[in-house]
Amino acid sequence: MADRVIEHTTIGAAPDAVRAVLLDFTRYPDWAPDLKEVEVLSTDEEGRGTSVRFRAAGFGKSTSYTLSYDYSDPTVLAWTLTEGDITRKLDGFYELLEGDEPGTTDVTYQLEADLIVPIPGFIKRRTQGRIMHTALRELKSRVEQRTP
Repeated sequence: MADRVIEHTTIGAAPDAVRAVLLDFTRYPDWAPDLKEVEVLSTDEEGRGTSVRFRAAGFGKSTSYTLSYDYSDPTVLAWTLTEGDITRKLDGFYELLEGDEPGTTDVTYQLEADLIVPIPGFIKRRTQGRIMHTALRELKSRVEQRTP
């Protein structure tokens, strides 16, 4: 059974600035320390990655997975797992909405994951915390460093 986690944060930059960092897939290893390599396999007519392969450090070894991205909602960057060596499901999204303060973005991050091999609950919770930390706090730091 898949586990679902959801968190929210506010980033001190406009949604377009946040989206630009999220769409720059090959730069993810610069701000997401567990990601070792990212390769964009295909793009849409606007040059956005539609199929992206990731290699990450996980559970003391390297793991690989490929995500398919959906841009049908302009406020959401959504993905689904198409291939994974230890994952059965790794689907999620970032929702980017104008914040209450001018020049800010309210970000919702949701991830639903299911691994092929079972792992103890305490390891799963620690891993979820690390993923959420990178997904939101490291993203926030990266965007706010790049925003004048």
